[in-house]
Amino acid sequence: MYYKSGTYRFFYALILAFLALLSIMCVLPMIHVLAVSLSGQAPASGNLVTFWPKEFTLDAYRETIGNDNFIHSFGNSVVRAIVGVSLCMLITIISAYPLSKEVRVFRRKNVYMWLLVITMLFSGGLVPSYIVMQKLHLLNTIWALVLPSAVSVWNILLMLNFFRAIPKDLEEAALIDGAGQIRTLVFVYVPVSLPAISTLSLFTLVFHWNSWFDGMIYMKDQKWPLATLLQMIIVQVDFSKLVTNMRDLADISDRTVKASQILIGAFPVLIVYPFLQRYFVKGVMIGAVKE
Repeated sequence: MYYKSGTYRFFYALILAFLALLSIMCVLPMIHVLAVSLSGQAPASGNLVTFWPKEFTLDAYRETIGNDNFIHSFGNSVVRAIVGVSLCMLITIISAYPLSKEVRVFRRKNVYMWLLVITMLFSGGLVPSYIVMQKLHLLNTIWALVLPSAVSVWNILLMLNFFRAIPKDLEEAALIDGAGQIRTLVFVYVPVSLPAISTLSLFTLVFHWNSWFDGMIYMKDQKWPLATLLQMIIVQVDFSKLVTNMRDLADISDRTVKASQILIGAFPVLIVYPFLQRYFVKGVMIGAVKE
């Protein structure tokens, strides 16, 4: 026990109040969107809904679930997220493991490190990227969405630092028992690095789920990911893909349908967060502590 001065208690209460206010500011927009999605046409169109539904109805969700454009885009985003996260984490792990070794073990380490840093500083640009995809015949395929971001230098650097923090005794024990580098990576480093892998997987998932620009460039509308479809509907106000039948807008407000699609689109990521939350404390502090 130690004495807590009045100044300490004051600033502690001030920090708690600030964090509570910040949390409320983050939650209120979601509550408002939820209330709009559950409201009737008249109050939603008249901007009369705040944080509680008026003229409660589920018509917007029925229209969204029955919308083929939305369902197809949702499925495209799910496939993109699964393939993109798996490929990115595989490349991240197999790249970070050798780069975490000392120069005397991996002599060309510095060369590869410089190559990775250069890719962080310079980019070929949009037009060359599109030409590359076109020449490789990857346009309008899932690979046009996952291959350009498959090598994340930032993730590799974070995973590299986490591997460095793992005690060398574990690797030496595995090598003495006859394990090779691959078995050591799979059965020693990967299980120990679950906090880092889980955190980076979540960051990669959020990136793929929210990315819309590449879908607009490389994909046709039948294969758009969900983020691209929502961008077309909300930002460019393209109502042609909002509902199955345009005459339904006479009975349902476009604001309620937009709100329902936003919530359903954000739902998968919101579901994943609680399951990976216990890894955040260790994962986000990758490489922060050095001995």
